[in-house]
Amino acid sequence: MNSIQNPFSQTTEFQSQSLTKTFMTNVFTWMFVAMALTAIIAYTAAGSISFMSMLKSETGGMSIFGWIVMLAPFGLVLWMSAGFARMSANTMTLVFIAYSALMGLSLSFIFLAYTGTSIAKTFMITSGMFGLMAVLGYTTKTDLTKFGSIMMMGLVGIIIASLVNFFLKSSMMEYIISFIGVLVFTGLTAYDVQKLKNIGATAIEQGDTMRKVTLMGALTLYLDFINLFLFLLRFFGNRK
Repeated sequence: MNSIQNPFSQTTEFQSQSLTKTFMTNVFTWMFVAMALTAIIAYTAAGSISFMSMLKSETGGMSIFGWIVMLAPFGLVLWMSAGFARMSANTMTLVFIAYSALMGLSLSFIFLAYTGTSIAKTFMITSGMFGLMAVLGYTTKTDLTKFGSIMMMGLVGIIIASLVNFFLKSSMMEYIISFIGVLVFTGLTAYDVQKLKNIGATAIEQGDTMRKVTLMGALTLYLDFINLFLFLLRFFGNRK
C-alpha cells in the first residue's frame, strides 16, 4: 500500500520553506545595501585629498582622527550586539547604516596602498568564493555546527596572532595569518549561512524582533565578506 502523506505536515513544510526564503532574501538584501554603501563611500573618500590628509599625522603615521575612523565601526558592532534586546528595530537600522558608512571611510585606506585594478580583481575573487560557500551552506544537509566551532577557534587565534604581530611586525607571520584568515572566513561563510537558514526555518515571531534578527544576520555575512576580502587583498593586491 502507498503511504498517505499528512497534508498538514506538507503545509507546515511549505510554510517553513517560504519563511526561510523570505528571511534569507531580506538578510542578503541588507547585506548588499551595506556593501554598496561601504564601496561608494570608500571610493569617494579615497578621492578626497583633504579627507585623506586628515587621516595622517605630520610624522606620516595615523592621526587621532584616523584612529577614530578605524575603531568607530568596531564600537558600533559591539553596541548592536550588546544592545540587541533594548534597541528598537529603527534604531538598529540607523546604527547598521552608520556602521556601513564608517566602514567605507575606514576602508578608504586600501586605495592608498593598492592599485584600483587589483582591488577590483580581489573583489571579484571574493564575491565568487563567498557566493560558492553561501550556496554550499544553504544547500548542504551536513550539520556544520562542529565545523563552525572550529572556525570560531581559528578566528580567536587570528585575533591573538594579529595583536602579537602588531608589535613584532613580521612579514612572514602576516602571510601565515592571512592564509589562515582566508580559510577561516571561507568556512565561516558556509557555517553562518546554514545557521541563518535554520533561524529562518524556525522563525515564528515577526515585527521588530525579526527585523533586528535580519539586520544582525546581514551584519554577520557582511563581516565574513569584508574580512575575506581584506585577507585575499594581501595575496592579490598590487601595492602602489
